[in-house]
Amino acid sequence: MKKKTSQKIAFLLFRALGLLVVGLLCWILGFIIYNGVGAISWEFLTTAPKDGMTAGGIFPAIVGTVCLIIGSMLFATPVGIMSAIYTNEYATNRTIVRFIRIMTNNLSSIPSIVFGLFGMSLFVNTLNFGDSILAGSFTLGLLILPIIIRTTEEALRAVPESYRAGSRALGASKLQTITKVVLPAALPNITTGIILSIGRVSGETAPVLFTVAAYFLPKLPSSIFDQVMVLPYHLYVIATSGTDIEASRPIAYGTALVLITIVLLMNLLATYLRKRFGKNLNTK
Repeated sequence: MKKKTSQKIAFLLFRALGLLVVGLLCWILGFIIYNGVGAISWEFLTTAPKDGMTAGGIFPAIVGTVCLIIGSMLFATPVGIMSAIYTNEYATNRTIVRFIRIMTNNLSSIPSIVFGLFGMSLFVNTLNFGDSILAGSFTLGLLILPIIIRTTEEALRAVPESYRAGSRALGASKLQTITKVVLPAALPNITTGIILSIGRVSGETAPVLFTVAAYFLPKLPSSIFDQVMVLPYHLYVIATSGTDIEASRPIAYGTALVLITIVLLMNLLATYLRKRFGKNLNTK
């Protein structure tokens, strides 16, 4: 009797905590949507800021964010996947593998502002990239590298060993087994990790603040060595230090809504692709 009562209390507690988390999320989303939906328009999404960022749109910031997402993923995705393949498929010294995993975990726990300072020191100053898309992309790539490595490694470990044994029994080499059997089977989870990393990149402020973000630059970049406006930093600027904070407040809420929408779409895309790839693998 006491055991059943304790279980009921525990379940009620877990349910209450779950509802609390969902309620907080809905409250935050509702607040942003209520205050920001009025600012959303075609002009807002396709024009540059004007009148001291108290009018106009956020198109340069959207373009800058997209540039950084593409640049960081081009760097982090191949490096992260190949690192995970090495630790899971090739490395035989367990001490080295354990050390790599510990360092990867430590890297993922470093505050993003430290990555920003490191990127400014290495890419902006030492390598003379300057405040540029290139410097920001490398910095953000380092930031999300641990996420891609760990998600890819877990995806590879989830592939049954019988897949590898069957491929080798048919005469395939280890490389052929990895590329033709293991990676396709792990693709749903790998894709999910990559897309969740995109959501992380799109919302970071501290790393871009030191490496690429411009306070006000109402034009599109022409090369990878240009500065750009980005949505998180633009939101910070117009909400805290704009020329007229009260006049730009609706733009701040609209920018926040656009940013949240991008992150939400990335998460929905990750869920969809995971299910799609999973169905395709199950039908083969």
